[in-house]
Amino acid sequence: MVSLAVWCWLLAGQGFFWRTDQRLPRRAQGVPAQGRWPSVAIVVPARDEADVLPLTLPSLLAQAYPGTAEVFLVDDGSSDGTGGLARSLARSEGGLPLTVSSPGEPERGWTGKLWAVRHGIALARARDPEYLLLTDADIAHEPDSLRRLVESARGGGFDMVSQMARLRVASPWERLVVPAFVYFFSQLYPFRWVNSARRRTAAAAGGCVLLRAEAAERARVPESIRQAVIDDVSLARAVQRSGGRIWLGLADRVDSVRPYPRLADLWKMVSRSAYAQLRHNPLVLLGTVAGLALIYLVPPAMAFAGLAGAGAWAGWAGLAAWALMTGSYLPMLRYYREPWWTAPLLPFTALLYLLMTVDSAVQHYRGRGAAWKGRTYARPEAEAARES
Repeated sequence: MVSLAVWCWLLAGQGFFWRTDQRLPRRAQGVPAQGRWPSVAIVVPARDEADVLPLTLPSLLAQAYPGTAEVFLVDDGSSDGTGGLARSLARSEGGLPLTVSSPGEPERGWTGKLWAVRHGIALARARDPEYLLLTDADIAHEPDSLRRLVESARGGGFDMVSQMARLRVASPWERLVVPAFVYFFSQLYPFRWVNSARRRTAAAAGGCVLLRAEAAERARVPESIRQAVIDDVSLARAVQRSGGRIWLGLADRVDSVRPYPRLADLWKMVSRSAYAQLRHNPLVLLGTVAGLALIYLVPPAMAFAGLAGAGAWAGWAGLAAWALMTGSYLPMLRYYREPWWTAPLLPFTALLYLLMTVDSAVQHYRGRGAAWKGRTYARPEAEAARES
């Protein structure tokens, strides 16, 4: 009964998180048709991205943007020839100007990605752009992506516009886990709340962030978030705290091409930062595990228990909660073009996420937490203690 009550509250009182209608407006009035378009610097941090770069970098170089735009790819210590491949693609594809640079190993207290972003922004500021597009190396953009982002930022008066790229769903495990990843993220950070000027909910999707250069300076980005493992949410909070307006929505024309074909790949992707999301707090971890069990595991357990004769009221309450859960997941499955009959499997996917979160904490206490492409990051308090 408690689980059923929680689901009734979630559907009505958690910012309608289950809806998927927060998208860039189809027509924005941010820039007159014959007006001056603001200049944009596109910053792409890249570490060992030779596999995906041929699918993504040409889409940035081919942006049909009416104003001045330039791409800055920051090779973050790659060992697979990422920088050379980027230069080769620029020569063969043409399009926007490309600058490839490397900042060297990050200084103590910086995560690798933000160290690369810092270097890219420093290069870009020499051109004095009005906007910065921070986009990951695995993100492919349709030719009008940049134009629509700028239109939406100018038209809505936003200092930061971010889109949750449509992630790849090709393998069976991707189909099971990936839509749920976005569903859980929107449940934690309802997009409507992020986009409301009356609320203080802050979040972003790090794969595609258009940021006003003035807002970045005002928020001291990325220096103010240099230790952040979950850098996109930290970026949104920094911009919001400095007085900036932010917007977050689902993308229609921005896609991640990074493959996660095996469960082990998805497990690593989630577990590397899950405990950081919980602020490395054991009590928060216990509360999260209990909450996931109550919300996602109790309904099917009680439904089957009722069928087994444990009590009709428990069975019906569990079945009702499971039905609400299933219905709330359908819009996300439609967004990812997945069949409706996979929606009742959400409790199993939630169990996987519960185990991934616990594993993230275990790896953290073993000294292997927040690891990515050969680097392991300490939590900020530990790093500050070493520096002092």
